Parts: sequence; C-alpha cells; structure tokens
Amino acid sequence: MEVLFVSHKFPPNTGGMEKQSMELVVGMEKRCRTHRLVYERREPKLQFFLLLYKRIRTLCLEHPAIDVIHFNDALVASFCIFLPLKSGIQYVVTLHGLDVVFPSSIYHQYIFKRLNRFHRFAAVSNATARKAVELGISPEKMTVIPNGVCVDAIPAHSAEEFQSWLSEKGLVLSGKTTLMILGRAVSRKGFSWFANQVLPLLDSDEFYLLMAGPFRFEPSWRERLIYLLPKGFRDKLMLFLGYASDEREIRKVLKSYPNVTHFGKLASSEISLLLQHADAFLMPNIHIEGDMEGFGLVCLEASVNKALVFAANVDGIPDAIQDERNGLLLPSGDAMAWKERLCEFVKNKEKYKVQQDKFCGFTKQNYNWDKMVTEYFNLFQSMVEEEIIANPIPSFEIQKQEFVLTENHIK
Repeated sequence: MEVLFVSHKFPPNTGGMEKQSMELVVGMEKRCRTHRLVYERREPKLQFFLLLYKRIRTLCLEHPAIDVIHFNDALVASFCIFLPLKSGIQYVVTLHGLDVVFPSSIYHQYIFKRLNRFHRFAAVSNATARKAVELGISPEKMTVIPNGVCVDAIPAHSAEEFQSWLSEKGLVLSGKTTLMILGRAVSRKGFSWFANQVLPLLDSDEFYLLMAGPFRFEPSWRERLIYLLPKGFRDKLMLFLGYASDEREIRKVLKSYPNVTHFGKLASSEISLLLQHADAFLMPNIHIEGDMEGFGLVCLEASVNKALVFAANVDGIPDAIQDERNGLLLPSGDAMAWKERLCEFVKNKEKYKVQQDKFCGFTKQNYNWDKMVTEYFNLFQSMVEEEIIANPIPSFEIQKQEFVLTENHIK
C-alpha cells in the first residue's frame, strides 16, 4: 500500500492537530510506503493552499502506485473539492471539530457538503462524527478513530524540584491546592469562565490556579485592530485564524485575582513537572456556538503524567476522558457543580490519589499513537481491498502465434 498525506497542520507548528498529523505520518511510514505534502513554514501558507491542487496531481503522476490520499482536516480537503478523482485511488478526510462546525452558511452549503465526493471520513470523536453527519456527510462513509498520546516513559520529577521551580518563579504555594490549566487561550476552553465563575466560589487561601500555554501578556497591534471589527465578523476571523480569543479576558483575570498566575509558554519538561505535581488538572470547556473541542488531547497528556483530570462533559472531550476510568467528567458551564466537586476533592485527597495510577494505566492502554495508527492503517487497507474487489485488474490472455522461420529472418 502507498499513501500520500496532505496536511497544513504539521511541525514546526505546535498543537494537538500538528501532533496527530505528525504521529500518523511517522507511524504509517513503518507500515507502508508514504509521501508527504505538508506545510512546514517554508513558504507563505496561502501559497501552500493555492498550489495544493497542482502538487497533488504532480505527485500522483510521479508515483502512479499511490493507493490512498489522506487529507488531515476538512479545510485542506476543501481546497481539493474540484480535484479530479483518479481511478484506483481512495480519498480519506480526517475531521477534527472546528473544521466541521465553522460558523459559515456558505461553507456548509457550498463547500462542506461537497466533501461527500471523497470515499471515507475519519472523525476524531463521536461528537465530531455526529455533527458532520448533521451537516450533510454520509453516515455510511464515517468512521471514528480517536487520537492517541505518547506513552513512552516520562522522566519523574520530585516534589522538591517542583517547589524549587515555583520559587524561581516567585511563588511559594506550600499548603495550597494547586489547580492547573494548560493550552491555547481560546474561548471554548473556558479558562476565563472558570476564573470568573468558579474561582470566586473557592477559598482563595486554599486554592491557587496555575495557567500555562502560548500567551501574550500585552495586546499586540493585530489584536487592537481585530477588536475594531464588527463582532460577528471578528469572531469568525478569530476562529479561522486560530486566534487566542480569550487572552483579553485572561489579562483581566490576572489583574483581578491574586491567586492566579500565568506562566506563558513553557518547555515540555516544565509542563511535565507541573502536570506531575499540581494537585489537579482542569479542562473546563464551555459551549461556544460555531466552535467545538473535537477531542481534548491535552487531557490525555495530563493523564499519562499521572495528573488527576477534571474535565467538562462537552463536545469531544468524553471520547478522551471516560468518567471514573481515566478522569472525572463534570457538567460544562455549571459553576456550582465544579465548586462542589473540587471542595469534595480537597477533603478526600488520599482517596483520589489512589485513582491516579489506575487512570494513567487506562489512558496508556487505550489511547496511544500506535493504536491510532493501526486503526488508520486498517481503514486504508480495507478501502484498497474493496477497490480491488470492485474494480479488478483485467487479465489478458497471451495469444500464441505460430512463428515460421524463413530465409529472410536468418539473413
């Protein structure tokens, strides 16, 4: 089997989709012959999209044995909806979340539905699959393949290292219950919602909220310009660009609450240190119309670091966190439910700590990159086999002809 991977979400860019895309390609390289057509910042992104059609056709001509073309999200597939489908090639699209629900009637009516011309779809969660079917994708073409997480041995960090690291940051939190939030500051993740709605209900002398992830502590000129735009257009533009739509509110939080600190972007070793020693990891997502959390990969990353995960039961998060198996699910947007569960956790920390090893083991067993890659490989292979059965290569009988050796042949 020979597969061409097409993706605009790929390292050196960082994020959940980038990790999934890279792990899928690298894992598939161990199983079959592969080709990459990915965005690696070597050119303007617009140029990558505009040349996509031509480059796919060129690669198919250079490698006529390609069996499968995989588009790693609906956006990159949308730029190929008029690509002539080559006979013998199977076309697959992975659906993540925002690429499905992006709030545009033009997108859903004239672009998204046209993706049905491709052969199969792999949704990262049941929530994403349901939404795609609601918006016109054929259910017969839909498969759910959850994302994975790296389960390699993670270096352990001591409690002393954690306290020393906090001291370097100017924090002394001994005796406090530390809550950690990690990720891009986009509205759906509920960072400012939690700080404004839940944190005031908790004892400020007992709880401390630690935040980490890409963050601008001062507004940029681009942000000032964006906020001059009409709200409806601004919201869509922020979603399309992946802009940190919650940063402005988080800045207000940092000024208003003394028991909140944002570290900004951290090295992976520092993130691991935080995950291993913060008392709890939170993913308090809220519903945002026109946006969704397709899966919640960061929850799994927290779980394999043995963090106790409290996550909102919304969008695709329940596909990543199964209640009481590898974390705890709470009602999204219900401040009192979050307050009561966190207070109950503080009173019974030892009971919860016993669960952490079990939760970590469940995550490693059920959510790993190798398992995800295997499911994609099986999907691609079954599609290729179905294509061969449906359109067998014609066999030609060799016509035997008598050959008479004449004097002219000898000459």
